[in-house]
Amino acid sequence: MTDLRTTDNLFFAKGDLDRERLENQVNDALGAAEDGELFLEYRQSESLVWDDGRLRSANFDTAQGFGLRAVADEATAFSHSNELSNDAVARAAETVKAVGQGRSGKVDLGSIGTNLSLYSDINPLGEATFEAKVDLLAQIDAYARSRDPRVMQVSASISGNWQAVQIWRSGGQRIGDIRPLVRFNVSVVV
Repeated sequence: MTDLRTTDNLFFAKGDLDRERLENQVNDALGAAEDGELFLEYRQSESLVWDDGRLRSANFDTAQGFGLRAVADEATAFSHSNELSNDAVARAAETVKAVGQGRSGKVDLGSIGTNLSLYSDINPLGEATFEAKVDLLAQIDAYARSRDPRVMQVSASISGNWQAVQIWRSGGQRIGDIRPLVRFNVSVVV
């Protein structure tokens, strides 16, 4: 599935946004601006920290929201919310379109990039169970301690994020991106 299709599914099929209405709102908000965009975001993050032979912390968070920006001359208007709905976007659009009042403008759409896809759209947070992640951290602790009796402390952590974004410009130009990230740290004190 392409990033745009994945983000369409997330924001429109499963979310509270109507795509056609959103396009009209973006065009209206940015119509008199020289530049601007709507940035939609959905993010999940997880962090597990193992320290001194036990699980010290475990966190999981889901966040979503949008930002709408309009630029006219040297003025910039920005509005954002963690409510992803057409009503929230409508309120934001009223705020940012004030920057272009009394003028007419065109948005330079630029060219669509041909970026190389470096990773899949799979959410890494669901690829292993919570128990499996904790077990992996415990195994790392046991392994490090078994290698040398002088080991005083072992700290290991796994943190992951999965971010889905979609950027809208006036005139219907859209781009989607999926940003998975997993970080693994081990620290051993001898």
